[in-house]
Amino acid sequence: MQPDVTSATHHSGRAPEPVGLYPHARRVGNLLFLSGVGPRQRGQQQVPGVELDEQGRILHYDFESQCHAVFQNVRYILEDAGARWEDLVDVTVFLTNMRDDFATYNRLYAEYFQTNQPCRTTVEVNCLPTPIAIELKCMAALPA
Repeated sequence: MQPDVTSATHHSGRAPEPVGLYPHARRVGNLLFLSGVGPRQRGQQQVPGVELDEQGRILHYDFESQCHAVFQNVRYILEDAGARWEDLVDVTVFLTNMRDDFATYNRLYAEYFQTNQPCRTTVEVNCLPTPIAIELKCMAALPA
């Protein structure tokens, strides 16, 4: 007999609109899986702290402001799906510049996760789908 596992998608009214055909999150049983979350803000294409040239290449970016924006977007998605920050159990971090940005990320991560410490994996990627320097992939465990 198969267990009864309900599944539902969630779309946040506060997080940035997805850049493709996917929900902000999907709940399966008591697990909530978040799609990749970047630092854009809802209704805007401009990325916080990013300066682009005429061809759309990044001239400069403020990594710290992107981190704060990503954490806020994750919080929005969690809350709008009925979860809390403290429910996070796993975070995968994608950085485009590990050498220059990891120390800043690690410092800010420690501020946001003082009491709740989910598992974490951090990887460097060549680029992300929009001109961002960071993206998070998260999973939360909700009370049954």
